Amino acid sequence: MTSTAAPSAPSSADGAPRSEVELTIGGMTCASCAARVEKKLNRMEGVTATVNYATEKAKISYAAPVAVPDLIATVVRTGYTAEEPPPPPAPKESEGGADGASVAAGRDDPELASLRQRLTVSALLAVPVILLSMVPALQFDNWQWLCLTLAAPVVVWGGLPFHRAAFTNARHGAATMDTLVSVGTLAAFGWSLWALFFGTAGMAGMQDGFTFTASRADAASSIYLEVASGVVAFILLGRYLEARSKRRAGAALHALLELGARDVAVLRDGREVRIPVARLAVGDRFVVRPGEKIATDGIVVEGASAVDASMLTGESVPVDVTTGSAVTGATVNAGGRLVVEATRVGADTQLARMARLVEDAQNGKAEVQRLADRVSAVFVPVVLLIALGTFGAWLGVTGDTAAAFTAAVAVLIIACPCALGLATPTALMVGTGRGAQLGILIKGPEVLESTRRVDTVVLDKTGTVTTGRMTLQEVYAADGTDEEELLRLAGALEHASEHPVARAIAEGAGERVGALPPVERFENVAGLGVRGTVEGHEVLVGRARLLPGPLPAGLARALEDAEREGRTAVVVAQDGAARGVLAVADAVKGTSAEAVRSLRALGLAPVLLTGDNRTVAESVARAVGIDEVIAEVLPEDKVAVVERLRAEGRTVAMVGDGVNDAAALATADLGLAMGTGTDAAIEAGDLTLVRGDLRVAADAIRLSRRTLSTIKGNLVWAFGYNVAALPLAAAGLLNPMIAGAAMAFSSVFVVTNSLRLRRFS
Repeated sequence: MTSTAAPSAPSSADGAPRSEVELTIGGMTCASCAARVEKKLNRMEGVTATVNYATEKAKISYAAPVAVPDLIATVVRTGYTAEEPPPPPAPKESEGGADGASVAAGRDDPELASLRQRLTVSALLAVPVILLSMVPALQFDNWQWLCLTLAAPVVVWGGLPFHRAAFTNARHGAATMDTLVSVGTLAAFGWSLWALFFGTAGMAGMQDGFTFTASRADAASSIYLEVASGVVAFILLGRYLEARSKRRAGAALHALLELGARDVAVLRDGREVRIPVARLAVGDRFVVRPGEKIATDGIVVEGASAVDASMLTGESVPVDVTTGSAVTGATVNAGGRLVVEATRVGADTQLARMARLVEDAQNGKAEVQRLADRVSAVFVPVVLLIALGTFGAWLGVTGDTAAAFTAAVAVLIIACPCALGLATPTALMVGTGRGAQLGILIKGPEVLESTRRVDTVVLDKTGTVTTGRMTLQEVYAADGTDEEELLRLAGALEHASEHPVARAIAEGAGERVGALPPVERFENVAGLGVRGTVEGHEVLVGRARLLPGPLPAGLARALEDAEREGRTAVVVAQDGAARGVLAVADAVKGTSAEAVRSLRALGLAPVLLTGDNRTVAESVARAVGIDEVIAEVLPEDKVAVVERLRAEGRTVAMVGDGVNDAAALATADLGLAMGTGTDAAIEAGDLTLVRGDLRVAADAIRLSRRTLSTIKGNLVWAFGYNVAALPLAAAGLLNPMIAGAAMAFSSVFVVTNSLRLRRFS
């Protein structure tokens, strides 16, 4: 068992500092167990706890004088185990990744192995018992004694986990699913022993048969060995499949931790020294060869390559990096040799933060699950009363003790509320894990509820809908002027300037015409443009006012058109004559229009929000298909815009990436932070989109809605199953063995239904 403590310093309502801890709880076997532990912890003064049955963890917030040992003692007194968070282990040479998490993730789970062994033995022994009891043609003289010999180890040893848990719970005055299984199987086995040794069931030549209902003959000749052994085997099978599926459901988080590199080649005095990743420090420079994983987040200081980030972002196209480019740990160097300087290590890296966000989300509870927990907490005692009432009613009405007993045992066994406890956590585990694989981080289960209600999506312009950097958009060449020559001269001159417009022109020219010639006598004319000599020609790039005379009609028209479209336009002159107009703008991302269409398809009305001028904003909105534009908004006013939209009765989602978006993201009903943006925006958002592609926003909302609908489908099945099955069992229409199989497979159904989310794309 492992647990992690995360002390923090939030304050409670009375101002007392609070701490947080996450404990691993042992011994829980159903949702009722989790509900009991949670209830006991929350009764402690100053303690707020959430216990998750699927992840087997308790997330606890507490204030002094309560300490971690007090929390553990409370869990132990309730009948379960909890482990105090160990100190962080010192890094070992053999360890890599996230504190060796990958190693632990790869081992065969001892609990699963023990369950598999118990299931295998129980099934091998129970099958002949069931066949002999159900098929009269197979029944030889004294067959019932062979059945007793085979069934006894199944009920006693195979069912030991149920009996042990039921006894522990009884000592603490509680009843759980294990109580129902234990009481039901021991009652069936005990009845059989009485009938065999003191009734007529042990006589040679006794014959029995299988019926779907509770109708039985003489009580003294009725044995239930097939029920006792069959129910244990079925429920062990359900437990095993459930446990295996739960581990598969959490596999995405293990896979995320597996991504990290094990060791790294660090530069020490000009030599490469290979050390474990855990020993890397901020500022260290390390070498990444083609095909190797980048050990941690950093900045490229030498080399150029393409980096495959698909395992973190879901984006299949490698990204080109060069000196000065930021790279993320766990991504793969697909090209040349790189030297990277570490900027984040350990728990601060993007990979570690992603894993932390996913785990926090998986440990949370949606509002619908809290209702299920309240039901589970009272369900078992109610079922015990129903079983007693069923026995009494059948006995009073029919006088048939065997039929009354059969119906009561069926009630006990079919009513176990396992599926209720698994409905939400398993869907959350799979949904958040699949999201992480696609570059979508869901902060918590309450986020899922918000995505269902959202009807308006506010999109920040710069860096969200657009690239956030100026690029060369249009080139207008005068009659008789060669476009490539115009770009070569203008690009060469602008290459000597640091202005964002100049950089955009220089980069655009370099991409289109190749190498640029040198510049002589470069001069910056403040507020107007630049001039200089390129290959003997006097070249000027800037505002039209820099020119000695008026612009030719064609170029004047091009300048007006560009400015009407919201672009920044400059004039290029050569040897005193105007030769062309270059238009620069913050380019719309190639995927933004498709993203807006996808958001509309989800029933969301898009709104473009920007501090830029209205002309530019409307030009961008037209390009991507947005009708509603809110422009010229100061950063501090973005919150007011979101609040105004909410006051109009809209449920608002906000997508942004900058520091100035953080408050608006927190104010919106649903905040989606672009992972390419700032830490402040990512912390404020409810959903983080790891790559800067707006299409992922639509995917994130679709995934969240799909996860929520899966949770609701699970709960409908779980509630419906128990509501429908209890009356059937009480009415004597279900054989206890059929009831055991149905109960076991209801849990398997819920987990399997959740696993369908792994196929979300």
